[in-house]
This record gives sequence, structure tokens and C-alpha cells, in this order.
Amino acid sequence: MQRIVIKVGSNVLTMPSGKLDITRLSSLVDQIAWLKSQGYQVILVSSGAVACGRGELKVENPLDSVEQRQLFSAIGQVKLVNLYYDLFREYGIHMGQVLTMKENFEPGEQFDNQRQCMEVMLHNDVIPVVNENDTVSVTELMFTDNDELAGLIARMMGAETLVLLSNIDGIYTGNPNDPESKVIRKVLPGESLEQYIQSSKSSAGRGGMESKHHTARVVADSGIRVIIANGKRENVLVELFSDARGEVVFTEFVAEQQTTVAQAINNQ
Repeated sequence: MQRIVIKVGSNVLTMPSGKLDITRLSSLVDQIAWLKSQGYQVILVSSGAVACGRGELKVENPLDSVEQRQLFSAIGQVKLVNLYYDLFREYGIHMGQVLTMKENFEPGEQFDNQRQCMEVMLHNDVIPVVNENDTVSVTELMFTDNDELAGLIARMMGAETLVLLSNIDGIYTGNPNDPESKVIRKVLPGESLEQYIQSSKSSAGRGGMESKHHTARVVADSGIRVIIANGKRENVLVELFSDARGEVVFTEFVAEQQTTVAQAINNQ
């Protein structure tokens, strides 16, 4: 049974207004249900909590960036998890929330407990929905973004594939808006794409293509295949993992070696 970690970013799950895109969220669940029906184990690393909270509450008094993140994520996590719960329940699929912090990935008891928790969930056919515990993770305690978190989860859990869903098709040879730019389809072990990476952040989240490239390189070097694809493309996950795969454009980082759970743990 293949194990997949899927990270979906804020730019995929939010509309231009900044509110959560419920239709997109529902489509994502539909596709994960299909993956489950094909025998895949799925771990979902989901952004969107802050967007959920921001859409629920209008704040009168000024808040700094940390206070906003704590407040909106505390409210938004409840709504986001309830949405996932209701949508997965339509397929008879159980899901569970895992809130984590950077310190949980240091070798030791917290690392072991977190890994064991998700192993128990997967072995009992429960989808872990993972996010950073934004209510208590601030400044130096925060992950760079959910790309970094997803990469750590993939290595911790010995996944075969990490899928990073963005709002563009992959890593381009130039500006994605330039018709002359092409998507780089395959990145071999040791191959650097630094010359093609722009350092700009995403409009809705903390990450960007620079972060995805760094995460993909580290994870692929540890033996896990990484795919960067457009999460706003209809049925992108179905196309990636079915015979229709040739129709979807994406960037794939080829894994240097076949990973196992033991190797993934040793790489931490």
C-alpha cells in the first residue's frame, strides 16, 4: 500500500476575496476519496485555518501579525476541521486532526509519539489532517511554511510520494506569465534549479516556489519522490495517480533512492 503526503496551500484553498473556497475543498476531498479507493494511504497537510478564521470574525481593535495569526487560526481550525469531517463523512471516511510544532520533529519522545499517533490512524483507516499549531507557534517556533511541514511529515512517515499543490503547474524556466516559459517536467538527483527560482512569497500563505524547491530537493534526496502540481486543476490528483497522468503538467523531483520508514527516521 503506497503512502502519499499531500500538501495543499492557502492559494489553492482561498478565493481572491481571501475567503475559503468551499468548492475547491470539496473537490480535494473527492479526489482523496478516490485515492483511498485505489488503495493509497493518504496524509493531508492542509492550509486554510487562518483564512477560515478571517472570514468568520471582523476585528475592531488593531492586532499585530502574531495576534492575528493566533486569533484567526484558533477560530478557523474549528471550522476547517468540521468542513473536512462533513465532506469525508459523505464517503464513509474517518479523519483526525493532528496539530504539531517544529519541536516535535526533534529526535526524542515527542517525535516518536507523533509518528506513532499517525501510524495508528493510518492502520485504522483514518486520514490524518495535519497543520501547525498556530495558536502557540510564534516567531522562531514556527515552520517556515507548510511546505517545510509536509516535507518533515513525509520523511517521518516514510512516504513514497510527496505532492505539493500550488496555484501554478510547477517550476518554470521563467516567469509563469511569460508565454516563452516552460514547466520543468523532471528534476534528477543532484540537479539544481536555483537559476529558475524566484524568491517571492505566495499572496495568501507564507511560502512560495523557493520554499517548494528547497523542500522538494531535501525530500527527494532522502529517497521520496516529490511532485509540484496545480491544485486548482480539476481532478489533478486523479490525473497524477491514474492512467491519465500524461495529460497533466507538473514538476517531478526524482527520488535518489527507494526510502523505507527506517531510512526516513535515520534521515532526521
